[in-house]
Amino acid sequence: MESIPFIIIGVLALVIIASGFVTVNQGNVAVITVFGKYRRIMAPGLNFKIPLIEMVYKRISIQNRSAELEFQAVSQDQANVYFKAMLLYAVFNQSDETIKNVAFKFVDERSFMQALIRTIEGTIRSFVATKKQAEILGLRTEIILEVKKHLDDTLQDWGFHMIDIQLNDITFDEEIIKSMSRVVASNNLKAAAENEGQALLITRTKAAEAEGNAIKISALAEKEAAQQRGQGIALFREEVAKGMALAAKEMIHADLDASFLLFSMWTEAIKHFGETGKGNVIFLDGSTDGMNKTVNQMMGMMKMKENGK
Repeated sequence: MESIPFIIIGVLALVIIASGFVTVNQGNVAVITVFGKYRRIMAPGLNFKIPLIEMVYKRISIQNRSAELEFQAVSQDQANVYFKAMLLYAVFNQSDETIKNVAFKFVDERSFMQALIRTIEGTIRSFVATKKQAEILGLRTEIILEVKKHLDDTLQDWGFHMIDIQLNDITFDEEIIKSMSRVVASNNLKAAAENEGQALLITRTKAAEAEGNAIKISALAEKEAAQQRGQGIALFREEVAKGMALAAKEMIHADLDASFLLFSMWTEAIKHFGETGKGNVIFLDGSTDGMNKTVNQMMGMMKMKENGK
């Protein structure tokens, strides 16, 4: 019976000693305090603490954490903007100072998350308030950079760092979305009309250029043809003059009247009109009196020319 107290004491001693062994899971650390004061950190694995003196104050995960955020902001032109974001963050490092900040800066995890979310919301709302509604959709990157700039130092002071933040969705009130759709549609129609106008202008310009080139080519061809015709007529007249001069000499040598030459020219002219005419009506007096009259007129003109010389 006297050995029973010793057995009880031994059992209690074993229980107390066994309570000193602490297992810390991988990806976590344990904060140890002595009578409420920070003492040390336990790494993952099997650890031993002084029974009844050292206490496990908190187990802290050093793995990555994520948080979903949904909030509203108001733009410079009083448009409501709705955001959905995902935040990825983790404990900054495993140093004593960092772990102490994580363990003791906030009363509990709920208070920390509330402060984190409100800080992000406040930063984005302040940024959006300086921008117009039409600019917001194109400023995702700028919004993220603004959040990182204001949140990095704050999170580090709390013992954390931000790995990434993504703005998964940015929406507006239904009326604003409809009006934006109408603006986009009208801009597309305007762009299409401008493109069609440019295409039509180019087509007409090219057609005008082609027509101008055709007119130019035609004018050059007509010019060359006129020159050729002029040269042909000049050559014809020269040959006629030579022929008439030779014929006149022969008639004078034969002691014949020059009116026979005029008569020959008259008959050749009538023959030419008949052979080359294309339907145009030319009235000629083919009678003997008409011929005499025309020959006398031509002789008179030749005498006038000789008297003028």
